[in-house]
Amino acid sequence: MNFRIGFGIDVHQLKEGEELWLGGLRIPAEKGAVGYSDADVLIHAIIDALLGALNLNDIGRRFPDTSPEYKNIDSKILLEKTVKLMAGKDYEIVNIDSTVCIQEPKISPYIERIKTTLATVMDIPAENISIKATTTEKLGFEGRQEGVSAYAVVLLRNKI
Repeated sequence: MNFRIGFGIDVHQLKEGEELWLGGLRIPAEKGAVGYSDADVLIHAIIDALLGALNLNDIGRRFPDTSPEYKNIDSKILLEKTVKLMAGKDYEIVNIDSTVCIQEPKISPYIERIKTTLATVMDIPAENISIKATTTEKLGFEGRQEGVSAYAVVLLRNKI
């Protein structure tokens, strides 16, 4: 059986007046993420991890922010497209491990709903998705509430 591992990271600036989307779920917050799409750092990190495992470049090349078709797009749509690419290469997701770094708001109350949303989009069991949250103890751009970052690792298995 052929396995592949991918790693992804994404970062977005936080700004008042913007919405905060994490894992396909809108999170109530004073500041939201700024981006060309909906700026969902968690989904973007997962997409990059999937693309990396498949050796298909990265999210910026696959879904460029110079293309009007991706302006303000729901990142769940980009994730669906990526999962279809993966399935077309006869791979399936074994598991995903991810971490969101944000000082405020606390996202732990939303993690189970985020997992359910992502599991539905990717058509995998929610138990195969790990989402952790951390602050940076008020250090760095996340700690100063200037930005949010997410990291993801995926393990894929060839179905053939």
